Amino acid sequence: MKYCMIIMDGAAGWPLEELGGLTTLAAARTPNLDALARGGIVGLAQTVPEGEEPSSSAACMAILGYDPVADFIGRGAIEAASMGITLAPDEVALRMNLVNLERGVMHSYACGHITTAESRPIVEALQRELGDDTFRFHPGVAYRHILVVKGHPELMDIDYTAPHDISDKFVEEHLPTGPGDELLLGLMERARELLVTLPENADRAATGKCPATDIWPFWPGFAPKGLVPFREKRGVSAAMTSGVDLLNGLAVLTGIDRLPIPGVTDGSDNDYSGQAMGALAALADHDLVVIHVESPDEEGHAGEIAGKVAAIEAIDREVVSRVRERVEAGGLRVLAMPDHPTPIAIKTHVGQPVPFLIAGEGAGAPGAGPGFFDESTSEASKRVIDPGFGVMDVFLAPEVR
Repeated sequence: MKYCMIIMDGAAGWPLEELGGLTTLAAARTPNLDALARGGIVGLAQTVPEGEEPSSSAACMAILGYDPVADFIGRGAIEAASMGITLAPDEVALRMNLVNLERGVMHSYACGHITTAESRPIVEALQRELGDDTFRFHPGVAYRHILVVKGHPELMDIDYTAPHDISDKFVEEHLPTGPGDELLLGLMERARELLVTLPENADRAATGKCPATDIWPFWPGFAPKGLVPFREKRGVSAAMTSGVDLLNGLAVLTGIDRLPIPGVTDGSDNDYSGQAMGALAALADHDLVVIHVESPDEEGHAGEIAGKVAAIEAIDREVVSRVRERVEAGGLRVLAMPDHPTPIAIKTHVGQPVPFLIAGEGAGAPGAGPGFFDESTSEASKRVIDPGFGVMDVFLAPEVR
């Protein structure tokens, strides 16, 4: 038997007045998810442990069957692994966003969704002018980059705020706070002074785009140790496709093969159909494929109701439809779920349970499911997997009823 996981990042959410009291997942037209739910099982999974930050690092680790607490890896170190950055034992890797502040307010946590081609020369300038024996700047994807700090383990104990948690808010109360914070605050100030002088930022401002006014470091991590490879842990070979460094980093650290599929991005320009076809083709020499799609989360952070609905519908139309065809042909089992909710109302993540569905070979029974896939029908099933990393046990069980 073959297995396919579809992670719809941030697709869950809260009811919205603008949608007549529906969530974006409920309002979206998802005939393929609904058909799979009708023939499979649905429920809720608590992917973020109580007390943990509701980030994709915890939630996606859980979906992959790892305990986000016992197997904790700081997100900066995960994303560094995706980029091929080797960390020394005395180095801390932090995620570093290029952001746009206006009069002390977080105007854009994503620097106006700057592209990778646009952001790379900016980060390279930061490395050229500010990089030294203590600080290294590594360009990543779009607005997401990595800052490596050597010789300062105390940075792991600082209180950080993710920039997407403070959109349209004054940042002064959310700056890094704790032992060694003066090191990062001093770097942030020097970066601000440099960024305003860069021609790339002048060009952005002249063309009506957000200039990168500041850097925002957060989510620290050390090099991980002792993580059991996925194949050894689960007895199946796996491959993954994603447009973000976090998931690609998790693949590297767990020994899951990364699929180099052209056109896979983190936004609405993602080649959904190409991603699905590339992943399904990988089942020829893998037991399990993971299809991670970032776009619903990006639209949730932006507060775009129509954009998030459109992203969910695109996943259903271009990805789930193709997986459903393979399910109906036999020999394939599918798990589809968000990793965490990203409610439009607050434009950030919450740690509430997320809906999941499992359908296909050995899962459910024809017509037994609710015929609709969203938060409320999943809750009504009374099936709850807590802790959430148990969803992999259920998914890979000989039979799921």
